[in-house]
Amino acid sequence: MAGPTPPRLSDDQVALLREKVIAHVATTMPDGSPQVTPVWVDTDGEAVIFNTAKGRVKYRNLVRDPRVAISVTDKQNDYRGVVVRGRAELIDEGADAHIDKLAKKYRDLDTYPNRQPGEQRVIVRVVPERILGH
Repeated sequence: MAGPTPPRLSDDQVALLREKVIAHVATTMPDGSPQVTPVWVDTDGEAVIFNTAKGRVKYRNLVRDPRVAISVTDKQNDYRGVVVRGRAELIDEGADAHIDKLAKKYRDLDTYPNRQPGEQRVIVRVVPERILGH
């Protein structure tokens, strides 16, 4: 018997995620306490996508425990937003190009300006398990 149908982002939620909004990503520290980070965000229409560097706290947290929550609010309307809870998929392929794409979206730059020597980027794709809209 098939399990419950996974939730889908609405057209308005997809549109919001494609705007130049800052998302707040919550992961879980080893001691169980929450850790929250503001991030640039995007979507492929099904999942919420952001980018980080290997070794950062949120990356280490997601490797250990892939559960994540992401909150986004429209800058023009505090009552338009979405909260997505799900599990992170970590994707190496295309991560450098992806952070450059986000730099273009958020800063109108062709390349991400804060890249550190030896830094390894990773795409974090959050597949929704629960979606709360407001």
